Amino acid sequence: MKTLKKNKVARRIGLFATLLLITILIVAMSTKEESNETPQNEVAAMQVEVSSPVFEKITEWDEYTGRFEASNRVKVRARVSGYVESVNFEDGQMVNKGDVLFVIDRRPFKIALNQARATYGQAQAALTQAKENFNRVKSLRESGAVSVEEYSSRQQALAGAKASLQLAQSTIDKARLNLEFATVTAPISGRVSRDLVNQGNLIDGGTSNSTILTTIVATSPIHFYFTGSESDYLKYARLARNGERGSSRSTENPVLIKLQDEDDYTHEAVMDFVDNEIDRSTGTIEGRAILDNEDGILEPGMFGKARLLGSAEHQAIMVPDEIIGTNQSVRFVYVLGEDNTVTTKNIELGPLHTNGLRIVRSGLTPEDKLITNNIQKIRPGVAVSPTEKSLTQNKDTLAFAKPVLSEVEVAK
Repeated sequence: MKTLKKNKVARRIGLFATLLLITILIVAMSTKEESNETPQNEVAAMQVEVSSPVFEKITEWDEYTGRFEASNRVKVRARVSGYVESVNFEDGQMVNKGDVLFVIDRRPFKIALNQARATYGQAQAALTQAKENFNRVKSLRESGAVSVEEYSSRQQALAGAKASLQLAQSTIDKARLNLEFATVTAPISGRVSRDLVNQGNLIDGGTSNSTILTTIVATSPIHFYFTGSESDYLKYARLARNGERGSSRSTENPVLIKLQDEDDYTHEAVMDFVDNEIDRSTGTIEGRAILDNEDGILEPGMFGKARLLGSAEHQAIMVPDEIIGTNQSVRFVYVLGEDNTVTTKNIELGPLHTNGLRIVRSGLTPEDKLITNNIQKIRPGVAVSPTEKSLTQNKDTLAFAKPVLSEVEVAK
């Protein structure tokens, strides 16, 4: 009996030892697996690309919207009244100064000229007679055979005959001029509009209310008009006073223009006029640029965008618009801080430069490292793994980047 009990106790002790050994092995194996899995579950630092801001010498350009206008525009009117006998141009054609556009019935003016010539002949005959009569009394006066009254009368008759001859000559000149005016010629070279008065119509001429026959516009060169604000004018005036940029009133400052369907500013112009006062109703001042239009692509009335030289050459920091974030009215960018952590810097922005980058007035230095990708996934204080690239390498990527979230949205 005692032997049986001893055997049961021995079996129980052996079973307990076996279970304890199995438990120890399981715990050991679990601990080993956890130690092997822990490095795999650790979060790796996010890969980001960093770039230094562009820092180079630039000249800033200000943008304006304006309209093209003809450099010369004439409303063609006749200087005499009459019936239109012929129209000697095609609607919309180019004409040169002096080309015949309209011919008014010339017959009445020829008759008036002949009448004036006849009157001149009569006046000339009267003058000859007056001279002979005066010469007779002139020789008799010395001998006292003619009275003072007779002498004075014939002298006045001679003066009147001379005046009548001059009047007759002026009548001839006027009649000849009216006959010339019956042929309406182009006063300038340019493109003519359609004929506003057709053949056979009676027109008025020679007054401010004369009938408008057509119009002619000169489009080469062509003008581009635009308006700037009072603050723009003050900026340019101070630049000119400091010798940083010439005044557009005396200097042909360069202007670049593009049309509505163009992406680049390909049309080169120069400033040639600034108005003499600021408009009180709008607070703006008008400026004008002039440019060649030999190919005729530019038409009066077209809209365009212009870039005007807006500063002296200076060093500037520039960044892509796509990496600039917004926190209410504050603009910021993500930069690489100490220990490869993300920080932000508030910046003051300037205009968009011609290279497509935004000018930064303050808040950045040329040594800062801008984070240029994954900017929707990072936030201040996060550790990252940076790879340095230049902004030119990232140009294509940045062009398709999504809008930057604000700090508040990132925190959410």
